[in-house]
Amino acid sequence: MKRRGLLLWAAFPAWAQAEVEANTATRAELESLPGLGPALVQRLLAARPFKDWTDLTRRVPGVKAAMARKLSATGLRVAGQAFSAVGGEAG
Repeated sequence: MKRRGLLLWAAFPAWAQAEVEANTATRAELESLPGLGPALVQRLLAARPFKDWTDLTRRVPGVKAAMARKLSATGLRVAGQAFSAVGGEAG
């Protein structure tokens, strides 16, 4: 039974990730996400609140579609939404 649990976790790693809301997260919560270092976290904190991912990518230097996709995959959410590659909108 333990082995099945490990297999499920490996097959669906998104279940194991905590979601972090960009508009309300603390500095420590943001920095806990892979790909978010102190400089990018500072830019996020200074620019929020964000209406959606498009708003974030327009207002935070260094965050374009590719970076937004990676951050979303690690659990970052904007207004409760994951990033969608189609038009940079929430998915």
